[in-house]
Amino acid sequence: MKLVVDENMPYVSQLFAPLGEIVPVNGRQLDAASVADADILLVRSVTRVDEALLGGNAQLKFVGSATIGTDHVDVDYLAARGVPFSNAPGCNATSVGEYVFIALLELAAKYGTSLKQRKVGIVGAGNTGTAVAKCLNAYGVSTLLCDPPKARQHDARQFHPLDTLLQECDVITLHVPLTHGGADATHYLLNEARLQALRPGCWLVNACRGEVIDNQALIRVKRQRPDLALVLDVWEGEPNPMPELVALADIATPHIAGYSLEGRANGTLMLYRQLQRMLGLPLTKTLEDLLPRRWSSRLVLNGAPSEYELLTLCRFIYDLRDDDRKFRKIHQIPGEFDNMRKNHRYRREFSAVALENVAGYGVDWLSELGFSGVKG
Repeated sequence: MKLVVDENMPYVSQLFAPLGEIVPVNGRQLDAASVADADILLVRSVTRVDEALLGGNAQLKFVGSATIGTDHVDVDYLAARGVPFSNAPGCNATSVGEYVFIALLELAAKYGTSLKQRKVGIVGAGNTGTAVAKCLNAYGVSTLLCDPPKARQHDARQFHPLDTLLQECDVITLHVPLTHGGADATHYLLNEARLQALRPGCWLVNACRGEVIDNQALIRVKRQRPDLALVLDVWEGEPNPMPELVALADIATPHIAGYSLEGRANGTLMLYRQLQRMLGLPLTKTLEDLLPRRWSSRLVLNGAPSEYELLTLCRFIYDLRDDDRKFRKIHQIPGEFDNMRKNHRYRREFSAVALENVAGYGVDWLSELGFSGVKG
């Protein structure tokens, strides 16, 4: 079989080499000629998968996207053709949750406050929004959830209207898919009016899709309201973010909130499992087979960390400031947005570090936060 795969998808050779020839391609430049004789197509969110891409291929057996969202895939077209499709919901949810948590700790340190003094509104309570809530609740931060579709599905959690979050919350963090139609459309969910409705001193985080916020309106509002703080991992017009908006953000990164090694490996691994099942083949690879050992995987605690000490612990695992600094230097250079994503292979999740609590202090919340081996 011939497998055409996005060159930025990690661990492909380790997982798929036994199936046949692997042809890596640039996902943004993938065209109909590239996939004309492919049996398997594996993509990420940068590739539009539709009839224009696949119309000339009569032998396609499977399409996989190592992503949470499916807005880049014409799933109806694939279904009409009878081509099995799988994505990777939840693959990088923990990674996104920890990114947002670390970013909020960074803002708290920058502005001389405590994260526990903020009420956080989480818009979208799927896998990533739930992961954010898990981190915040473990640390004792008050949260409100907004997710109209889940509310209609009688999800047991308590949900609130978006306007309530805008009125009551000191932090708004976005975790919704990008949709353009219907009552729950998320394209420009935060338009100029809603941006102006943010509470004084509000912190706004976007780690889902750039177009969920009207980026031009955000530039105007931020210039009028310097009290607002911005954490932006996604951008309208990727891979060419608006330079004016990058300059206005407190933290700016190139769509890498979900790019922990664990998150990236999980995305590819989920497609591997789905394809192996479809082909009737055994599952012989696990996440542990793919991940390298961290250079330092154990820390000893002598007491419960303060908030700044917790931030220091987070920086020991992943220092978000490094990505922010690098991105500001390269974001206007053609190709460097994608190049930074392609080479982002060093970030680990909290679970990569085991904590030993020798003093016996109550730090169960660190285990709930995601650290492994918390004892004492």
